[in-house]
Amino acid sequence: MFDSIGWGEIVVLALAALFIFGPDRLPSLAKDAAAGIKKVREAITGVRGQLHDSLGDDFDHLRDIDLRQYHPKTFIRQQLLADDDDVPVRRGSATGTAGAAAAATAGRVRPSQMSRGRDSATPPPFDADAT
Repeated sequence: MFDSIGWGEIVVLALAALFIFGPDRLPSLAKDAAAGIKKVREAITGVRGQLHDSLGDDFDHLRDIDLRQYHPKTFIRQQLLADDDDVPVRRGSATGTAGAAAAATAGRVRPSQMSRGRDSATPPPFDADAT
């Protein structure tokens, strides 16, 4: 918690507290701060115990989860660079209604096919669910 604060900064803070609060009130403030920290630690321990009681074995599993894998950049990168060669594409008209022929020919298109030029007679891919 205090990795970036050195002993010099702690001494400066202690001297500033001594000048601000005075030598008479400083011991009682330190005692109150220690009691507050103790209450917070007990509350955190109680919450952790309640979670462990209610979740049981799942609580230990949650402790091992790497939350970095759920970062949006990481998640999108994993989805885009997946090993799946086939990408589903729905074809239809611009109004969102797919004709019988377009519905029959709708299928999976490989990424290598997507980079090629498109025939002007074929309507562009359209996803009615996305609009």
